[in-house]
Amino acid sequence: MQSGFSFLKKAPFTRLLLPLIAGIITQWQLQFTLNLWVLVFSISLILLLVLFLLAPFEKFRYSSVYGFFIAIIFFSLGAALAWNKDIRHNKYWLGNLYKETSALLVTLEEPLSEKTKSYKAIASVQAMTGNHEIFPVKGNIIIYFQKDSSLPPLNYGSRLIFIKPLQTIKNSGNPAGFNYKRYCLFQDISHQVYLRPGDFELLPGKTGSWFKNFLFSTRENVLKILRKNIQGEKEQGLAEALLIGYKDDLDKNLIQSYSNTGVVHIIAISGLHLGLIYWLLIQILKPLQKRKTSRWLRPVLIISSLWLFSLLAGGQPSVLRSAVMFTCIVLGENLTHRISIFNTLAFSAFLLLCYNPYWLWDAGFQLSYAAVLSIVIFMKPVYNWFYFKRKLPDYIWKLNAITIAAQFLTLPFSLYHFHQFPNFFLFSNFIAVPLSSGILLGEILLVAVSLVPAVAVFLGKILSGMIWLLNTIIEEIDSYPFAVWNGIQVSIIQVILLFVIIAGLSSWLMEKQNAGLKTSLIAMFLFISLRSYSFYQANRQKKIIFYNIPQHQAIDFIDGRNYFFKTDSSLLKDDFLQSFHIKPSRILYRLKPAEHSASFFISENYGQFGNSKFIIIDSNFNFKKPAEPVHVNALILAFNPKIYLKQLTRIIQPDIIVFDASNPSWKIKYWIKDCNSLGIPYHNVSEKGAYEMNIK
Repeated sequence: MQSGFSFLKKAPFTRLLLPLIAGIITQWQLQFTLNLWVLVFSISLILLLVLFLLAPFEKFRYSSVYGFFIAIIFFSLGAALAWNKDIRHNKYWLGNLYKETSALLVTLEEPLSEKTKSYKAIASVQAMTGNHEIFPVKGNIIIYFQKDSSLPPLNYGSRLIFIKPLQTIKNSGNPAGFNYKRYCLFQDISHQVYLRPGDFELLPGKTGSWFKNFLFSTRENVLKILRKNIQGEKEQGLAEALLIGYKDDLDKNLIQSYSNTGVVHIIAISGLHLGLIYWLLIQILKPLQKRKTSRWLRPVLIISSLWLFSLLAGGQPSVLRSAVMFTCIVLGENLTHRISIFNTLAFSAFLLLCYNPYWLWDAGFQLSYAAVLSIVIFMKPVYNWFYFKRKLPDYIWKLNAITIAAQFLTLPFSLYHFHQFPNFFLFSNFIAVPLSSGILLGEILLVAVSLVPAVAVFLGKILSGMIWLLNTIIEEIDSYPFAVWNGIQVSIIQVILLFVIIAGLSSWLMEKQNAGLKTSLIAMFLFISLRSYSFYQANRQKKIIFYNIPQHQAIDFIDGRNYFFKTDSSLLKDDFLQSFHIKPSRILYRLKPAEHSASFFISENYGQFGNSKFIIIDSNFNFKKPAEPVHVNALILAFNPKIYLKQLTRIIQPDIIVFDASNPSWKIKYWIKDCNSLGIPYHNVSEKGAYEMNIK
């Protein structure tokens, strides 16, 4: 067995990859200048050349220094790549030059995707007007088009010109909320705009790459084939996601069921899909291997087909990683060289991060590499747990061994990103992986025979039944009690400690290294200590959180690990909005719902929490003038109440005024002017994000 703990020596690209990753992270976190990294790179390279000119004996003597300078070179290279990829450092970046009065010339970089109330597309900004001149700019924006019958036909390559103020993309500011601003910035997107049919002019002609146009048109044709032959909305949505990674039609509840049961990976195009297509191509192209004259054609066709499928699937990090890896495998096989899988993985990751350093933060990228590496290291030891003489039980156990092995290194990432663990992952994967594999191969066959309607319809019915069966089984498993362990909160440090525990225990069990056991026990002690301290802090917390959910009121009153929720009726019925905006905060603070608390009291619009008093004034508030001014710690304005702050603050004296996200922005502007003139502190939830008020 090839040891998973000696791969640093057997995979030279791993030694280059690790400092590259460290450099990327350092640059993003600290934001140094490019000149610094050029200087560090140059000095390290010169010193490395000096060492290279030494006598052989001296080289051996300074081998550790030699390795240190190589690491510094690739560290600075990673940092420089991260600096260069950051669109904000481009002097022509949209954010540096944009003014609200500027006219923008943009090109749509993708077909429109339909949303509930609008159409959405990413557009690149080509030029801008300013100071009576037109100049080029760089950057992407998100455009939302109003759904309207008068909307002109828009597609990839369409050019638009408009004068409409752009909105800067920002985060909601809710605790532990999704970092949408960073996610967009990694795609060179920094602004967004909402356009009605009369807000823009569609210019004649189109621009864009013929290859991209071919990919988009091919994807559209594949979608038409699937929608024509696959019956049922849920079935169509899953079929589209499985084959080409199109997820706009996926049912949200169905996605949650796949996530809860630990099989959401079959929806994301990844190594599983590329592996199946690779196997299929190997079988089809076997005859070419027998003839010397056509042998060269086989790897060319395999690699071309894999990359074409990867691009059709949207070029996601997970599928690109798999495409690069399988390309290395195919080339290695045909060059008759033995290739280390560790080196192949490191090489593919190195190439991908050189192309886009920010893929390092992509959860799919992390999980994809962790899964493959975990399978390579742990599959054989797990498989050796049981021995079966017959082929069928042995094959079944092999599938389960792969599933179990993949969990070792993906577990810390899964806990960190998704805060849950699917307890029935083994059972659900045992059913979902082979069934989804058959569906994927069937979909490829469906596209191939789509020109024969009778065959396509017949095959479509079979696939519809298979997808229905898969969805039904997954939803049934998800409905079982304790199907998922939810609400798990781990920090970055705890994730690192989990990896140390796994590595230490594995080296002890697989390599008989006692040092591994000691290391894992120390890491386990630190992990438990950090967890215990975080629970101790959670039990002592007492605060109010005013969340930022557009057009809604959402307030959590937190007493220890209990929370009391105040919201409007529409948000109370919307589980999706609550899960997206509020659930991450409750996981972060380790909260559970409660009905009452001795330190919390609220009646209509008046409330007291500990020693803190507050008043919530909304559109239904019936104000009764008190005999004398009332002091409160917080005054909350919600749902556009008809009040004048100058009059109100004569009888209510707040320490701070909180403008709820349910208020219109134009009204908040007037209130802010009043607060500034009166010298009263305020917090605009819509602009600054959630407001956390600690209670004494």
